[in-house]
Amino acid sequence: MVDQNEQEFLNSLEKKLWTSANKLLPALDAAQYKHVMLGLIFLKYVSDAFDLRREELAKQIADPQHENYLDPDGMDEAEYQAEIANELEVRDFYLETNTFWVPPVARWQFLRDHNKVVIGGAELEVLVNGKAQKVKVSSVGHLIDNALEAIELDNTKLKGVLNKRYTQLQIDQAKLGELIDLISTIPFTHDSLSSKDILGHVYEYFLGQFALAEGKKGGQFYTPKAIVSLIVQMLEPYKGRVYDPAMGSGGFFVQSEQFIREHQGRIGEISIYGQEYNHTTWQLAAMNMAIRGIEFNFGKEPANTYTNDQHPDLRADFVMANPPFNMKEWDTGVDDNDPRWVYGKPPSGNANFAWLQHMLYHLAPNGSMGLLLANGSMSSNTSGEGEIRKALIENDLIECMVALPGQLFTNTQIPACIWFLTKNKGARTAASGRALRDRKQQVLFIDARNLGYMKDRVLRDFTAEDLKKICDVYHAWQTGMGYEDQKGFCASARLEDMQKHDYVLTPGRYVGAEVVEEDGEAFAEKMTRLTAQLKTQFEDSARLEGEIKKNLAGLGYEF
Repeated sequence: MVDQNEQEFLNSLEKKLWTSANKLLPALDAAQYKHVMLGLIFLKYVSDAFDLRREELAKQIADPQHENYLDPDGMDEAEYQAEIANELEVRDFYLETNTFWVPPVARWQFLRDHNKVVIGGAELEVLVNGKAQKVKVSSVGHLIDNALEAIELDNTKLKGVLNKRYTQLQIDQAKLGELIDLISTIPFTHDSLSSKDILGHVYEYFLGQFALAEGKKGGQFYTPKAIVSLIVQMLEPYKGRVYDPAMGSGGFFVQSEQFIREHQGRIGEISIYGQEYNHTTWQLAAMNMAIRGIEFNFGKEPANTYTNDQHPDLRADFVMANPPFNMKEWDTGVDDNDPRWVYGKPPSGNANFAWLQHMLYHLAPNGSMGLLLANGSMSSNTSGEGEIRKALIENDLIECMVALPGQLFTNTQIPACIWFLTKNKGARTAASGRALRDRKQQVLFIDARNLGYMKDRVLRDFTAEDLKKICDVYHAWQTGMGYEDQKGFCASARLEDMQKHDYVLTPGRYVGAEVVEEDGEAFAEKMTRLTAQLKTQFEDSARLEGEIKKNLAGLGYEF
């Protein structure tokens, strides 16, 4: 977890960047601004990572004990320095450490040195394979687009990923140059945070800010960090295949990486698979992975999950998603007899159970999954949804239901819940190493509606303690180590309990009401005290109303 010193550093950095960037780009709407900032942050990161590897190589070349040592014997100083320069441009030295190869025209120092020169057009000289080449650049936007184009050409994984539209921006070119100078000030040195951690945090912070700025539309690519963290911490994806069929900007993958690192696991032991329909969001996700050096497979292209499944043969160990709530007309072009609809065909008017069954279809025999859905999914009986839910319960696929508090999302006020499912509730060892007990015919219900705090007037968030409380109960229930029902918060129910409730899965039906401690005051005495208190408040209200009317009359207004 981030300590207080690190958090203060990151908070200061966030405030500085957001305030400064807003001053520089007041003319752009959030959707454009998002790509301007995130594209430049991406360029800064890959260039910094390249420079770090370059510095490391320079030390190796000068170290007689290292296999990359370059012996100066037989060369004069000029020849030796030229040979070192050539060695530092050998692509394989970067690829062997999974470092992006960054061509000279895309290196941050090149952008920083020339962003003022190219306003109005200029011819620049750049070294390629030790030879000088001339590059014509018409503007700062053209300078940035050239950099992104060069990175794509040299890194096939990023083909079609980067948003090369800076030349088209209707913006003062000098402001764009100032933005390059601003991002150059991001401090990538800290006692305990790596440059990758710092830049990854900046990228995630800007994603969240853009989601707020874009409102409902922005929420399509961004799931609040606390909710993503909750699902990741409950599922514990230490190793195996991780899949998100509605990945947005890839938040679940980022949190999975963070979880693994915090628990001394190895990120190389998980494989990332994702799918996204929106092209620009698909780009954001790929950049998000590249910034963190995470290998990923997002399919050949952005595509509709239902009609163009990019991973048809995938059986994932962990599936996590925040799909669009209550999506209508999702089934155009989808066969009624699609093999994914094992537990019933979802209605055309609502994709909730289509998402759920798609995820189940891609789940490995011992896999686990968690997805956010609207609260209606827990109780709706319209258009066959009740029958699908009944089939899921009778087939013992549901492991845990979590009711969430309101106001967690930037894009919707619809109350939400989290479904956790697995195909194997028998005793086994989880990827985390936990010894899971036999949980067949049992479901854990958690009512988390009273947790969290209002971080501003609009949005609620979870504290680290809230997340721990939910996760600890879930893991204790899974293992049988120290679990107990808690009135008003959690309850373990059996199949017959759910049958009695007509297969409705709303946690409130199972956990009951929280026990309220008696304060010892007799009812008659309490009523007398409260009635007197209310009378006093009414009198104060009447007095204040009279004073307000008197003041208004003094100003010439009748009320």
